[in-house]
Amino acid sequence: MYTNNKLSKAVRLAIAFGAVSTAAFTASVTAAEEDEAAKVERIEVTGSRIKRTDLEQSVPVTVIDRVAIDFSGQTSVADLIRNTTFNSSGSFRPQSGSSAQGISQVDLRGLGASRSLILIDGRRLPKSPSTGSSQDLNSIPMAAVERIEILSDGASAVYGSDAIAGVINIITRKDFNGVELRIGGSDVSIPNEGGDREEGSAVFGSSSNNASVVGGVSWNNRDIIFENAYDWVQPGGSSFGVNWAMPNGYRGVNPTTGAPIAGGQKSIISEAACNSLENFFYLSSGACAYNFNATNANEASTGNQAGFVKAEYNINDDWKIFSHTLISKTKSFGRYAPSLNDAGDAARMSASSINNPTNPASPFYEAPQDGRGNRDVGFRHRFAALGNRDNESDNWSTDFLVGAEGSIGDIIVDFGARKNKTKTYGIGRNYLMGSNARRAVDSGAYRLNDPFGTRFTTDTDKKAYQDLLNGLKVTTARIGTFDQEEVFGSASFDVMDTDAGAIQMVVGAEYRKEDYSDTYDSLSEAGQVGGSAGNSAGGGRNLKSAYAEALIPVMDGLEFSVAGRYDEYSDYGNDFSPKISVRYEPLDGLVLRGSYGEGFRAPTLDILTQKPAPGNPSVSDDPSCLNLGLAAGCAVQVSAITLANPEISSETSKQLSLGVAYQPTEWFNFSADYYDIEISNLIRFFGAGTILTREQSGQPVPAGLGVARLPNGGIELITQGNANEGKWAITGLDFSVNTNFDFGAIGRLKQTLQLSHRLSSEIDGGRNVINDEGDPRQRASLSNVYVYENLDFAWNINMVGSQFENTDQVPGQPGQVVRSGHVGSWVTHDMQLSYTLPTNTKISVGAQNIFEKAPQLKGFDGRNYNFNLYDAYGRIAYVRLSQSF
Repeated sequence: MYTNNKLSKAVRLAIAFGAVSTAAFTASVTAAEEDEAAKVERIEVTGSRIKRTDLEQSVPVTVIDRVAIDFSGQTSVADLIRNTTFNSSGSFRPQSGSSAQGISQVDLRGLGASRSLILIDGRRLPKSPSTGSSQDLNSIPMAAVERIEILSDGASAVYGSDAIAGVINIITRKDFNGVELRIGGSDVSIPNEGGDREEGSAVFGSSSNNASVVGGVSWNNRDIIFENAYDWVQPGGSSFGVNWAMPNGYRGVNPTTGAPIAGGQKSIISEAACNSLENFFYLSSGACAYNFNATNANEASTGNQAGFVKAEYNINDDWKIFSHTLISKTKSFGRYAPSLNDAGDAARMSASSINNPTNPASPFYEAPQDGRGNRDVGFRHRFAALGNRDNESDNWSTDFLVGAEGSIGDIIVDFGARKNKTKTYGIGRNYLMGSNARRAVDSGAYRLNDPFGTRFTTDTDKKAYQDLLNGLKVTTARIGTFDQEEVFGSASFDVMDTDAGAIQMVVGAEYRKEDYSDTYDSLSEAGQVGGSAGNSAGGGRNLKSAYAEALIPVMDGLEFSVAGRYDEYSDYGNDFSPKISVRYEPLDGLVLRGSYGEGFRAPTLDILTQKPAPGNPSVSDDPSCLNLGLAAGCAVQVSAITLANPEISSETSKQLSLGVAYQPTEWFNFSADYYDIEISNLIRFFGAGTILTREQSGQPVPAGLGVARLPNGGIELITQGNANEGKWAITGLDFSVNTNFDFGAIGRLKQTLQLSHRLSSEIDGGRNVINDEGDPRQRASLSNVYVYENLDFAWNINMVGSQFENTDQVPGQPGQVVRSGHVGSWVTHDMQLSYTLPTNTKISVGAQNIFEKAPQLKGFDGRNYNFNLYDAYGRIAYVRLSQSF
């Protein structure tokens, strides 16, 4: 009953025929394998809790097996999944300077990481403490993975919250006998330094008639990449250099035009003094800027160390017990430019300060024209003498599950308990203590024209000044936890026999407890730390769930599935998710399928419990630009605060899918699926840009959010936050084509084409944003694997579709736009050559992006290219050695 080798071969058989496979790299199926697979009565595939004989079910599932994983050349689960065609608009990956710098996400259908559910062996992966709202793929070691199943359909009726865009089920290894050792390394070509990778693992397994155990240890590392390692990077000019907010009436002259400046932002020090400071430079506008690209990192380093053990024991022919243990540590290091004085009173200097240009005693004195005289003024400064902001993050994850499965009469029961604990430790060095900085600037101990203290010549004076600088530094700390405890149980049985077959049913229940905390140090909480943002959050809740699913055969080749799930949350309310699907096989090898379901996404604990968090977003606001003496349409940093919303409710979805899968011959098959998803009562973050747009257009802003302005029209404070509002509707098509050629003595060739084609994405009934920058219409991959005796050759082609950088509204035609600034398709080629020696030693050499395709350089979200959708590694050449015993 529990012959797992049969299950494995059944999956291999389905993959080989390609009906559910996006990357099928197994050998030709023999008659013996077909006979073996036929002996397996029922198996479970992602998207349903009912075990059945047909893997090509009523919902589309894509399988990436272990062989495909090895041929990809990827060293992490995160990179493997984010490069699939279902990750339509790209996804977040480790980046320096982010509060979540060490995590990796997946964003199915472009609907957001929080709407894409990740499972480990059918149980949900906890949220990351770094975000509180999404899951971290970096915590999963590649060595532990047997295969990955991607359900490209909504599944809240089966799995509950978050399964709106789809489900990724990572199946860990089992039935492994022997020992496998692996080591590898790779080198990237485009950045002139950094980005290199290394990996290693040891996996062991043993089984008998009654028991099996598989376990292992693994590690992988990827080096940090600094921004200046790219030849195309230009100096980045930050207004936090050595500038002051010059009030109206103060003299100033534009050095280019000679026109007087009526207020605005202007350098406190001379052009020569500005250019003499390391990484500072003078702008034609009269400001002294700081080149943050000289010091900051583009991509944070990442590393994973993990150990896992999975065991099963058959007590008798009817019962077995099982356990799963996974311990993982990920680490990350990021570097950002030196701190700025954006915290509290540090953004102002007193009238008596020797650094104040309104002070007649100051060497930077600007005689006023408005008669107001000496006063406190605002200024923007980069405290480069403190050194770069370095951030280290360590994420620990422990996952333990124990359970039993067996039969009571004709009822198969499954129950167990699981405890998962994730903890994040974050340390930030060389941040600015705002109050101390204010005192040092006001007293004159810190001189804006000599921040590095070159004026001091004696050891005593140098040490005293270094002590002063050390007193301006803050080491920030952040500790986050997300603990998840759950118990679960289910019973599956045949309800009754009909002429078309047995009606099967599963009923079950789950109880889950979640505890979340994200704790910042007290100075950060108080908003006293310059160059930092964010605040603490924390809370807990429990969840009670009950579900049922039935498979109802109607006649030969036609069956219906009906599922429903009820989830009751202790903090905000409850949700019910129904789903009905149909599978019809009118001809051998031809499957027609369709489903309709409803889903939901529960508000996450970070949204419900976050403390007020200050920030400095960059916006376009003409009154604020003019107030600073800049041209209308400029980008300017403003003060903002993000508030929690304890009244928020869940968002809901309706999903329709229709598809066909056809295998006319043994060597060819294809599938096509249409999806239509509508999300209502959206949980949306109303950031500074959205709030300003609404203010300017007269649209309503959710209660508690908005813009507070100064008497002169400039922005004083923007209040940001989450709220329920609006709808999001998307439609698209998925295609898969598979071929399998057996050339006899000269080898075998296997090919898989996977294409995701998005038709529309509309928010609140607005225009279709597909083909806007960051939203390509298509992603595709074509894999080719040729096997000859002990030699394997793989050639994978990946494509990210084109987009347009600019969209301009057509006058008088609402919703109609003219696009310009074409961003071309990005096509890369991966190749690998592997040879297996008689000693079971396998040597693999290869390269991802072998032709060194670079992303098209278009400014996006503060970077030279879309960091979520592309990478700028160039050619990633690697070598890997594995030994099996």
